[in-house]
This record gives sequence, structure tokens and C-alpha cells, in this order.
Amino acid sequence: MKQAIATGADKLQGISAQPRLDAELLLMKVLGCDRAFLLTHPDAPLASGQSEIYEAWLDRRAAHEPIQYILGEQEFFGLTFSVTPDVLIPRPETEHLVEALLERVPHGEPLRIADVGTGSGAIAVALAVSLPQAEVVALDISQPALAIARRNAERHHVSERIHFVTSDLLAAVAGESFDAIVSNPPYVAEGDRASLEPQVRDYEPAHALFAGSSGLDIYERLIPQARALLKQDGWLVMEMGQGQDDALAHLLSGWRNLGFISDLRGIPRVACAQK
Repeated sequence: MKQAIATGADKLQGISAQPRLDAELLLMKVLGCDRAFLLTHPDAPLASGQSEIYEAWLDRRAAHEPIQYILGEQEFFGLTFSVTPDVLIPRPETEHLVEALLERVPHGEPLRIADVGTGSGAIAVALAVSLPQAEVVALDISQPALAIARRNAERHHVSERIHFVTSDLLAAVAGESFDAIVSNPPYVAEGDRASLEPQVRDYEPAHALFAGSSGLDIYERLIPQARALLKQDGWLVMEMGQGQDDALAHLLSGWRNLGFISDLRGIPRVACAQK
């Protein structure tokens, strides 16, 4: 196994920021083992079938396919989520969005929350787990994405409190009301497509990444819809792209308690505003 990891790491040089870790993770998945087993059995041989799977997965990773799609999983907010190419891979930056809402809503009280563009369901599930009395409506225009989100809700035993709705933003729940609305919408400008890493640009769903020439198309539609459906004092919390804070401040003029939360690199990443 030691040699297999070394060979895999060499193959992924220049592809992955952490080639040895990727090689180890792929091998652990093939063997169904943990890292402790790798460390304590460095000279254990791989069966022929295992070697073939490992080599095939290394080839996929070497072609820039995200390791999360190969493994079929991604960690988010301390929870493990199933992911496929039908959904955006949950990222650590999005955890700031979950934390921001949890800091702004009462705990231990019934709440009705909408997650717009739920994708894998990571935000909806994390909120349902953290707020046991909350009801979450998870909306997405993609039915395959909603199928993944349902699977994740069942995995974490919150499916009875999450309602999955096929919808273009909030259109399918017009006339309903919510205590909070959250969203990690597409916010990459079409002109920035070429600048994205190949593993993002070529593999993750384009409809979950790109939002017109400015990257603001979804915000321009979502913000007025959210204002119409939020209860008085309700919160709108959205992830945003780098450098979009001024534009969002303009789109959110007239809202109260507008604030931006930065990620660990100091980049404004989450916009919060109260009706």
C-alpha cells in the first residue's frame, strides 16, 4: 500500500493541492478502511480488483475530476453529505452562512426557513439538525439535485422536517411566509468562466455556478421575492462572491441591519439583512 500511495501521489502532482492526501483517500475508499489501517499495514498488498479500481479513480482525479465526486461524499458543518455531479460540492465558506443564521434566529422556538437552491441539501440539513423545532422548505430547480438532498436529509434523520419543492427560486411558494430565507445562489459572472479551476468549471453543474454577465442575476430576482415572503423582522442570509458587497448593499437598500461576514481569508462572503 505504501508504494500504491506514493505512485498515486506522483500521478496527482500538479493536479491536486494535496496529492498524497488524495491518493490516501482514494485508497481508503477502495479498501473500505481508515487512515490508521494504512499507517499500520504499509506493506499489505492490494488485490488485483482493488488495484484496478484504484488506478481508474486515480485516472479520473488526474483528469481534474473533483475527488468528492469520485468518493461520493463531502463533509460540511460536521456532517457527511452524499454528492454527485448533479450538485455543487459544499464548501467550508458556506458554513459561515449557516453560522450567521444560527446567530440571528431564536433557538428552541418553531421556525419556518426556506433554503433557495438547496443543491445537496447541505444548508437545509445543517439548519434542521441545529434547530430541532424548525421546518425547512428546500427549493431547487433541479429534480436530480432534490433527490440527492432528500437522501442526505434521510441520512441525518431530519427528512420529516424538510419539505422538498421543485421551484425556480421562490416561485413555487409564493404566498407563503417564512421567518428566514437562506441561499447559496449562483454568483459567478459568465466572463469569469475561463478563470475557474478545471475541476470546478468542467465538472460542477453550470446552473449552480453562473449568473449572467455580472454574476448578480439571481440576487436581482431573489431579493424582492424574499422581501415579499419574509415575515416582519425575518432574515435574508445569502452567500456572495468576492467584490459583490457594494452591489448587494445597493440591492438590499431599504432592509435593516445589513451586514457582511468575511471568510477566513478576510473576503466578504455572506450578506445578512432583516426585513
